[in-house]
Amino acid sequence: MFTTTGSRGLYKAPLSKGLLLVLNGLTVMLTLLPHYQEMFVYNLQAVTQQHQVWRFLLGRLVCLDVKDAFCSSLLIYNFRIFERRFGSRKYASFLLGTWCLSALMDFLLAQAFQFLFDYEVEELPAGLLAPVFSLFVPFYLLIPRMQVTQVLSHIHITNKSLVYIVGLQLLTSSPFMWLLALSGLISGGLYHSNVLWMQKLLFVPVWVSRIGRFILEPLFSSSQPTSETPLGMGATLDIQRQQRMDMLDQQLLLAQYNEARRNTRQQPQSGLFQWTRFFPSLRRRGQNRPPVQPRPQAQTPPSTQQPLLDNSPVAEEQVGVHPCAFISCPFTGSFVLLVFFDPPSCSPKLDFPVARLVEMGFSRIDALEALRASNNDINMATNFLLQH
Repeated sequence: MFTTTGSRGLYKAPLSKGLLLVLNGLTVMLTLLPHYQEMFVYNLQAVTQQHQVWRFLLGRLVCLDVKDAFCSSLLIYNFRIFERRFGSRKYASFLLGTWCLSALMDFLLAQAFQFLFDYEVEELPAGLLAPVFSLFVPFYLLIPRMQVTQVLSHIHITNKSLVYIVGLQLLTSSPFMWLLALSGLISGGLYHSNVLWMQKLLFVPVWVSRIGRFILEPLFSSSQPTSETPLGMGATLDIQRQQRMDMLDQQLLLAQYNEARRNTRQQPQSGLFQWTRFFPSLRRRGQNRPPVQPRPQAQTPPSTQQPLLDNSPVAEEQVGVHPCAFISCPFTGSFVLLVFFDPPSCSPKLDFPVARLVEMGFSRIDALEALRASNNDINMATNFLLQH
């Protein structure tokens, strides 16, 4: 999942784990025993005309359709972040409040649909669907949106996109699923906004929470994962926003470095051929090239010609002697003299960032390549070298 929800698994989310195990277990049992499914059908006509009020309880808990159970389980698994952030009691109070409000909303929306379109809604999809849809309200309002990638340079894929896609799949699984979705969103908005003091009227009492903590929590609690890297789950909303901003800064630095590297590669070289296309080692970080020891030569006057192979502004100063090699051209058969230019070591402005990166443990070749591509920005170069 793209959602950044802390550690993987159901650690510190016993209520979410209990819902997943119990509700999905009942769904599988009813699939194997179809003659008991009639008791769990969410029939509004039977509730209003035959006064079967118990269908409000059984018909709004267990999914009879396996596809609905699978999609709702994925959403409950992703929404476990609210149980970790608010605590199991407050999370259970939200589910209880939206479950009671959505029961009323289901009846009112069905009556409104019948009044507007003269069509009576008899059955609705069964399961804990309206409270699941109500969790999209705090998910939209409280979870920060962080871009992960782009599709076709216009469509932004964020850490919340996959959750919305699963919700859309659940929305289109049944004809009247939109009625439950609308009921859940209205109920979630009312309870989250605390309209008419709903949070003080519909909540889980403390004594019920204590009973569940001592009886049910040992059954559904999960151990802390040890074989994974923590993704950063702050205790408060401000800490979480700061963590997301740090991740965004790292992604921005990496994107700037990649853009600068692409621009450097796209600059044309002088001459008939662009030799970097035929010799990839010239445009890599230089790890595969063996170090060349310059032979002692006599002092020659500085050359007045500009370098032909290095197009960065760092190498515009002239240097006395450089390592060179003769390479045969694969097309003409003639030999070409390749001269490897390095930035001058006499400039204090250039020696300082290179020395800093070398002191951090990076090789000089990698440091020079990173600084050249990042326009001598030591922060951007350090960020790239740490991540590669």
